[in-house]
Amino acid sequence: MTLDHPIFAKWPARHPERLQLFTAPTPNGVKASIMLEETGLPYEAHRIDIMANESHDPAFLALNPNGKIPAIYDPDGPGGKPLALFESGAILIYLADKTGMFLPADPNARYETIQWVMWQMGGAGPMFGQLGFFHKFAGREYEDKRPRDRYAAESARLLGVLDDRLDGRTWIMDEGYSIADISLLGWVRNLIGFYDAADIVGFERFRNVQAWLDRGLARPAVQRGLEVGAA
Repeated sequence: MTLDHPIFAKWPARHPERLQLFTAPTPNGVKASIMLEETGLPYEAHRIDIMANESHDPAFLALNPNGKIPAIYDPDGPGGKPLALFESGAILIYLADKTGMFLPADPNARYETIQWVMWQMGGAGPMFGQLGFFHKFAGREYEDKRPRDRYAAESARLLGVLDDRLDGRTWIMDEGYSIADISLLGWVRNLIGFYDAADIVGFERFRNVQAWLDRGLARPAVQRGLEVGAA
């Protein structure tokens, strides 16, 4: 079996019958790898070196014209036809539908779960990422601290929203671990870890988020997924 897509000229598939994952261990990248580890779906991972700009290689752009990780190529997509897919939230929903896991079948609960995935993609992810830039990376050298303070305040507000949601709940969707949790675990972990922003957002206030993060990071599939694509 051979896979007919330009990306495989640069990143050949050793197991072409499996779903192919193109990723790096970023908060968005680990969403896909954690989901794949949680579902047990056979897959082959390809590390995309984003620091070497590999996500803008023409072969990768043929898979994802937006030039971002993660992206997948499923040789056994809907109707048995190959499917190339990018955007981490879309990948989570697709894999949940493909496996029947981590997304409730009940329509109301399904859309509520997707709502929280969209909240992560439109709010928590972008705000946490900007805070990381202005607090730890190149932006920290800027004399004007208003951008950093703006993103710190908004990140803290979003953590408050999540903390309220988790009050009395084990997971975002009550007792059911779902793609809503998977979408957020890597971002909250990065915010207080890699971005070193726990103090600036007052993370100690958000006890429900802390307990939820500990529960999530204790899952073996999450631990494995966080390592996928690492150097």
